[in-house]
Amino acid sequence: MNVPTQSEVYSQLIEHLVKAQESAAMMGHLLNMQDNDSDHLLATGWIGISELMKRMQHQVVKLATKGLMQ
Repeated sequence: MNVPTQSEVYSQLIEHLVKAQESAAMMGHLLNMQDNDSDHLLATGWIGISELMKRMQHQVVKLATKGLMQ
């Protein structure tokens, strides 16, 4: 069994967060294209989730740089 390095795990985590952020943004975009008012509200929620995922990416990068420098 091959044990991953710390940097490999950070890289994988950031990659998954990027994909999640992009998917949430796409969901918001697709819902905004609908004519229903409730879909626009949901779209706003998905765009908010996308922004939160972006913030999480930045926090993980901060943790990674601190953790890998020690």
